[in-house]
Amino acid sequence: MALASPGNSPAVFDLKSATLTLVALVVKSPHLSELAEQLKARLGPSTEFFNQDPVLIDLAHIHDSPDEIDFRGLIELLLNYSMVPVAVRGGSPAQMAAAQAAGLCEVPPQEGPSPARSPAIAPPVALRSSVAMVIDRPLRSGQQVYAKGSDLVILALVNHGAEVIADGSIHVYAPLRGKAIAGATGDVNARIFTTCMEPELISIAGIYQTTDPPLPLEVRGKPAQVRLDGDTLIIEPIKG
Repeated sequence: MALASPGNSPAVFDLKSATLTLVALVVKSPHLSELAEQLKARLGPSTEFFNQDPVLIDLAHIHDSPDEIDFRGLIELLLNYSMVPVAVRGGSPAQMAAAQAAGLCEVPPQEGPSPARSPAIAPPVALRSSVAMVIDRPLRSGQQVYAKGSDLVILALVNHGAEVIADGSIHVYAPLRGKAIAGATGDVNARIFTTCMEPELISIAGIYQTTDPPLPLEVRGKPAQVRLDGDTLIIEPIKG
């Protein structure tokens, strides 16, 4: 079939490759009521923290579950928290088919070592850059900075509504009042440091916590750090 020549008409669109930072929701129960209950407990009554962030639904933990997943209900639930589900991964063939029928696209399972190329015991590979990204200007509401493969150092205020993301740790030498997401690709050893802990949301390796209700007095508005202990975020003061 012949394609019509565009002639001299100006192009009204372009097709380009793009990368997109996704929040991963690791689902550990197929039951929507349990998910709803724990989302409410984890995120509190506010539904605005995620600000229409695109979300990847990870089903690896319930891949073998015999229970069906109500994907349309799950999508509606996440939309209520200002999360926009766009993709799914890690499910069984039946789960992936149901997810696609609900409008989600399929993403390949999280990459691991290739059996064809990897020896039986592969040596550790350093994936993170030793050079941190440094930001020396205030970040306003709606602005987002992502330090891919490195730590992120910010020398100025992170305002409410701003979002800072790093595959490594995040260091803010000023008030941290927006969202801070460290270990974005799963580094459980990443940390968040700030001279003034007042965030809207903090996350390390996919474990999120909002600050509604407010943080304890011993860390609120003070130098503090966030680290991960199992599935729990620990927020503790930095003592000079």
